[in-house]
Amino acid sequence: MTTQRSTAGSASPRPRATWQRAAVADILARTEEFRSAQQIHAALEAEGTKVGLATVYRNLTAMAESGEVDQVRSTEGETLYRECERAEHHHHIVCRQCGHTVEVAGGELESWIGRVSAEAGFTRMEHTAEFFGLCAECSAKADAEEAEGATGA
Repeated sequence: MTTQRSTAGSASPRPRATWQRAAVADILARTEEFRSAQQIHAALEAEGTKVGLATVYRNLTAMAESGEVDQVRSTEGETLYRECERAEHHHHIVCRQCGHTVEVAGGELESWIGRVSAEAGFTRMEHTAEFFGLCAECSAKADAEEAEGATGA
C-alpha cells in the first residue's frame, strides 16, 4: 500500500462545506479502518443518506487533497480513505484481512531515508511506506484454521 497525505505547505484549501461532505466526514470519523469510496457510499445508504457515488468520490478526493484524510492504495490497486489521528507525517500498519489500522511514527525509517538519499546525492525527498500483514486476532484465526486443516478435523 502507498499513502498520500498533503503536507501543510502544499495542502489545498479545505473543500467547500456541504451536507454531503459532512456526511462523508461523519462516516470516516466513526471508523478506524481504511475504507473504499464504495464502502463509504454503502454506509451512507444504510443510514438512509442519499448521496451519489460520484459525489462521494469527489468529496473524498477533495478531502485527501486538503489533508483532511489519508489515502492508501491497496495491493489490489483500490484507493482507500481514513481520517487519521496524527497530523504529522506517519505510516500505517494495516491488517489485510479485517482492515484494522495502526498509525506509527517514521523514526528510524525517516533517518534511513535521509541517510541513503544524501549518500546518493538526492534532496527534497518524498516517500510513501505502508506495511500490511495480519493483526493479532486475524493471525490467531489463521493459525487455528491451519491447525484444524492439518489435523483433518
